[in-house]
Amino acid sequence: MTPRTLSCQVTAVEDLTPDVFRVRLEGRAEAMAHEPGQYLELKLDDETWVPFSIASAHVGDGTLELHIQHWPERENSARLRELIVVAHHLTVRLPGGDCVLDTTSRRPLLLIAAGTGFAQLKAIVEASLHEAPERPIELWWAARERRDLYLESLPRQWAEQHENVRFHVVTEAVPEPPVSGERIQGHLGRIDQALASGLEDVSGYDVYLSGSPGMVYACVDVLASLGLEPNRVFSDVFAYAPRQPLVPTAGVLRRGSAR
Repeated sequence: MTPRTLSCQVTAVEDLTPDVFRVRLEGRAEAMAHEPGQYLELKLDDETWVPFSIASAHVGDGTLELHIQHWPERENSARLRELIVVAHHLTVRLPGGDCVLDTTSRRPLLLIAAGTGFAQLKAIVEASLHEAPERPIELWWAARERRDLYLESLPRQWAEQHENVRFHVVTEAVPEPPVSGERIQGHLGRIDQALASGLEDVSGYDVYLSGSPGMVYACVDVLASLGLEPNRVFSDVFAYAPRQPLVPTAGVLRRGSAR
């Protein structure tokens, strides 16, 4: 899709945690069209456009949602929060990004997110459940503390209502209360460590990752040792922070572990 610049109405702003808030936007239905996994850019001023993953699959009604991390100490973050709260309309440019759900594939999905990276994967899950309800989905969501999983109730609902969906909670601090539930599992430690201990063979999966470059590549390195297929792994990080090789070979991994 060719990116479009348009004005959207702000229909709701909701605090999900003290640090994350959800924004709902509405515009012309055809102008708001996007693929699951794409992002938009929000105009902060004439020189500044800030990208955010679109946290909802396109359903043709002209609405979408964003999940925004608020960092009070960062000037742009404070300005953005103020702009969204007081504005009735925002200027956005969309869609952007090539990390989109491959709807022609029926391979199981392995979705890995840290923090508000969940927003991008939320759109992918929604689209997959709509278009291929039986397609297996493994969702791993990582945060430092459990309270940082700002919409934990939603993936819990997916896992409870769909036998093909499994939800993995990954926290660096011991979760309180302990993680439990139907097709829900808790893991303690960094996300790459959790993947290394919790997975065996990922060669049959389509893998989507959403987070910082450091997080994404740490996970890719672990998954490479578990059979990751280089042409079936997707992340926006690969476009804005590329590395070579994207997926290391087994020999590279062995040499790296020896240092």
